[in-house]
Amino acid sequence: MKLHFLLFLVFKMPCLCSGQRDSTYIKPYEHKFSVMTYLAKNFLSMEQQTGTEESKRFMPNNPPNIGLGFSLNNTIVNVSYGQGFNFMREKDKGKTKALDLQIHNYGKKIIIDVFIQKYRGFYTADDDGNNIELYPDLKIQQYGAYGQYVFNNKKFSYKAAFNQSEKQLKSAGSFLIGGGVYFTKIESDSSFVHKEKNSLRNFQFGVSGGYAYLWAINNKWFASASTTVGINVGSERLNTFGKRKIEAYPTLFPRIAVGYNKEDWSIGLSYVSNAIFSAFSDNKNSNVGLYSGNFKLSYILRLDSFDFFGKKKPEKISDQQ
Repeated sequence: MKLHFLLFLVFKMPCLCSGQRDSTYIKPYEHKFSVMTYLAKNFLSMEQQTGTEESKRFMPNNPPNIGLGFSLNNTIVNVSYGQGFNFMREKDKGKTKALDLQIHNYGKKIIIDVFIQKYRGFYTADDDGNNIELYPDLKIQQYGAYGQYVFNNKKFSYKAAFNQSEKQLKSAGSFLIGGGVYFTKIESDSSFVHKEKNSLRNFQFGVSGGYAYLWAINNKWFASASTTVGINVGSERLNTFGKRKIEAYPTLFPRIAVGYNKEDWSIGLSYVSNAIFSAFSDNKNSNVGLYSGNFKLSYILRLDSFDFFGKKKPEKISDQQ
């Protein structure tokens, strides 16, 4: 059984988080302490176009994780611990060894995503999940950092959608601008071939723009969707950038969340995905695209230190829209 432990400190820079919020649109929960249980599945897959109309989707066979976490509001502390459900691994799809650390930090103005992913062992299947082929020698590594600026941060809250530490009282949206940097390394003994080689290295960076919206359906239910599209430029290695042919790659970063909020607890379902292309061949018949992200189902219990001493609890967030 694998154990996954994640401990990270998120520094909330005052210069990025200052500014008044519109209290008719956004209300923070006043509780000082939150406990979260979650079921999550991280992923990293690859799609390679190997012919004019033929493509292969290489999928990992890694199980979901169940975890427990806690956070102290308005501090830099956010800790979680996860245990993999190895018994849920589908045996006919081989075995995947994975190290997958993803940090998605939703600030008021700045959104930061970090990907540290190392996977070995993939499989392919047809649309019906049959004709399974195993690729135990295939290794994919991806390291990336991505940031976005939220223009309408006084009325729109990413926290309300993905952290549920705030409540969006009225529907609102915002334009987004940002960019990222990525390094990818793909290796195999023989199952991966690109430009007559069994390996690929790629460094790229670029800019993107998009839009996000959160629907305050009623006093308790909400739904949110956002997407950014962009263009990156890159080369095989950082030290050869500008010395060899520079290529351009499209990028796509969608996010979806739905949830239900009560004063002391919340439940939410979220999906975050990031698609980048790591290589194009000269004849466009061996394009390589990487898709990473996670699914998460979470339950959050909000507590306040005063609750333990029988003192007055914080006032409830108004349900008036």
